[in-house]
Amino acid sequence: MRRRTMLLSCTTVALALGATACGGDPVTTAGGGDKPLSGQTVSVAGSWSGAEQKNFQKVLDAFSAKTGATTRFTSTGDNVSTVVGSKIEGGNAPDVALVPQVGVLQQFAKKGWLKPLSASANKAVDTNYANVWKTYGTVDGSLYGLYFKAAHKSTVWYSPAALDQAGVKPPKTYKEMLASARTVSDSGLSAFAVAGEDGWTLTDWFENIYLSQAGPEKYDQLAAHEIKWTDPSVVRALTTLGALFSEKGLIAGGQKGALGTDFPGSVEQVFGPDPEAGMVYEGDFVAGVAKDQFGRTIGEDADFFPFPAVDSGEAPVVSGGDAAVVLKDGGNQKGAMALVEYLATPEAAGVWAEAGGFISPNTELDLAKYGDDTTRRIAQSLVDAGDSARFDMSDQAPAAFGGTKGTGEWKLLQDFLRDPSDPEATAARLEAAAAKAYQG
Repeated sequence: MRRRTMLLSCTTVALALGATACGGDPVTTAGGGDKPLSGQTVSVAGSWSGAEQKNFQKVLDAFSAKTGATTRFTSTGDNVSTVVGSKIEGGNAPDVALVPQVGVLQQFAKKGWLKPLSASANKAVDTNYANVWKTYGTVDGSLYGLYFKAAHKSTVWYSPAALDQAGVKPPKTYKEMLASARTVSDSGLSAFAVAGEDGWTLTDWFENIYLSQAGPEKYDQLAAHEIKWTDPSVVRALTTLGALFSEKGLIAGGQKGALGTDFPGSVEQVFGPDPEAGMVYEGDFVAGVAKDQFGRTIGEDADFFPFPAVDSGEAPVVSGGDAAVVLKDGGNQKGAMALVEYLATPEAAGVWAEAGGFISPNTELDLAKYGDDTTRRIAQSLVDAGDSARFDMSDQAPAAFGGTKGTGEWKLLQDFLRDPSDPEATAARLEAAAAKAYQG
């Protein structure tokens, strides 16, 4: 049942927190006075729920306190594209949407659903962000998306107790990681938990290896389908990944067990009460599961090392993120643009950074705002990567290829996990699926 709170009275300078709209969506209202958006409502839609929604509400509260606006947030669940599209068709478009995929942002812009961001927002992005984030928010030369919340998808999480038991240190290279994995396996635990039931985790494995081996230019070309998935660089990355998948003892439950393990289950295999593995690769959000569900103290009995450099390449930094966009059919263009301009500030990022469960690509955010050293390390790594960071490749692809359960890249990499013996054949199947999706 959705959490409801009661409207409190406030003075002209105090914030009235947590009012509830008649439709049931969380609302925040600021007092009157001479604030520029007093009496206006800004509606916002995004995928966040639970703790993420609660923490984003604190950002909306801060915006309300500055502007006098009322905000209303609606959680769309994972399928932002379908929900927002249906709201537009029904004449009930939100003013602002938080879009988690580059491909969806591009789709929205090309359908004419979005309003280009203001000169002020453009200036803030130029000042506060690496150029790569502007690139991912731009379609046909116009900036439509402001990346507010980021994910760092090049982190390998481990149990310090498991590595200590095996007598190994966090590795610096992929070759060292495999050697450490074998030592962990010899000590009695499997080396890695792999969430093969969730195909998106397998795309992240591939992308980190590919970015490090092939380099950023090839990565960009493959993401845009300017080179084919049958390119030798793809076969090479699949061969590297397949060697890990197929080596006996490295994966908890073997390949069959991995295919029956979802993402939370993979974290449990490392940080739960009965550990089965010493390491789990996934993004910074592993920390939230390890802490909230299994009571681990981040930085003490749960820690990470950067996904290591593969062969002679650089250590990869693969990211994801949620971009704020302004809907043309929303009822409050002025309020919507003001909110996006606020989200571009280090002040707005600082609100969620202090609440936890968040990293920002905003280079002007004071790292002291983050609540723990581990999150600071992750955020610093993302900021330091600058323009060498690359957005999750599957999130840049058409959803039919890179973002749909049971089909496309997700399904084909699950098939590859099941039988990684023929990387060239897998590359050919990936190319056939990609060609169809990009053409569509």
